[in-house]
Amino acid sequence: MDERMKILITGGSGFIGSNFVHYLLDKYPDERLVVLDKLTYAGKLENLKDVMDKIIFIKGDICNAQDIAKAGKCDIIFNFAAETHVDRSIKSADVFVKTDVLGTYNLLEFARKNDIRRYIQISTDEVYGSTVKDSFHEDDLLDPSSPYSASKAGADLLVGAFFKTYNLPVLITRSSNNFGPYQYPEKLIPVLILKALHDKALPIYGNGLNVRDWIYVKDNCAGIDYVFRKGKTGEIYNIGAGNEKTNIEIANQILMELKISKNLIKYVKDRPGHDFRYSLNCEKIKNLGWSPQYKFEDALRYTVKWYTENDWWWKSIIFDNNDIFN
Repeated sequence: MDERMKILITGGSGFIGSNFVHYLLDKYPDERLVVLDKLTYAGKLENLKDVMDKIIFIKGDICNAQDIAKAGKCDIIFNFAAETHVDRSIKSADVFVKTDVLGTYNLLEFARKNDIRRYIQISTDEVYGSTVKDSFHEDDLLDPSSPYSASKAGADLLVGAFFKTYNLPVLITRSSNNFGPYQYPEKLIPVLILKALHDKALPIYGNGLNVRDWIYVKDNCAGIDYVFRKGKTGEIYNIGAGNEKTNIEIANQILMELKISKNLIKYVKDRPGHDFRYSLNCEKIKNLGWSPQYKFEDALRYTVKWYTENDWWWKSIIFDNNDIFN
C-alpha cells in the first residue's frame, strides 16, 4: 500500500468498522485514516479510545453530503456506515432506507467526483435471503426478507450501477454473521452473554433452530482487506467461515463457557419474516488467498472473555437502554 494513502472509513465507530480501524492501524501503521461516524446508539467513541491520536475523526452523517465533504480528498473509501438491526427495521424502516440507500448514494457521488481509487461497500449475506440446503454464490439473485436486508440490497445495486454507468472502481463484500468485541448488545451473541451475566432469561426466537454462519470479526476485517488489495474491480466477494450454528447451539455454548445453567433459556415468539438459514459459498475470496484464521470455539471463548472483562464498555449501555435487559 502507498504510505501516503488517505483512507476514509465511514461508520468507523461501529462494531465492524472500529475493529477494521484497529486492524488497519496494526497492519499498516503509516496509513492516514479518517473516520466519519454519526455516533448513533451503536457507534461509540469508546470503541476507538485507544487510537484517537492516530486517526482523524469527523462526527458526521453520510446522509448529509456536506458532512462527507469534510473528509477532503481521499484515495480509498470503506463504507461500514449502516443501520443493521433487523428488529429495529421491522419497527421503523425509514432510517434504514435513508442511511443504507441515500447515504450510500451520497458516498458514491463523492467518490465519483473526487476520483477515488477504490470504493469498498460492506454488505451482508442477508441480501440473498434464506436457503434450506444450498450456499449462496455472488451472482445469485437477491431476495431480502426484512427492511434492513432490502435496504442493503438496494445499496449494493446502486454500487453496481455506479460501476457500470460511471466506471467507478468499486468492490462489494458480503459477510456472514459477525461476532467479537465492541458489538452492541442487540445482536444475538452479546445479548446472550450480558443477559447470562445478569442472571436474566436468554430469549431464543421460535424453536431456536434458525441457522447462521458465524465469522469472527477479525477474520472478516482481514477478508475485507484481501478484497481491497487483490479483488477485481466491479466484483462481489462473499466472506464466511463455514461455522453454521443454530441459535440454540450458540446459547448453549455461551452458557457452557460461563458455567451457567441452561435453565435461563427462554423460547419467545418468532419475529416476522425470520429467515431460516444463511449460508455462503466463499470459494471466490479463498482463491485470492484468504481463509479464516480463528476456530469458532476459540473465537467465541475470546468474545465471552472480552465482555466479561470489559464492563466499562457495556455498563453505560445498560443504564441508557434498560429495555435490553427486561
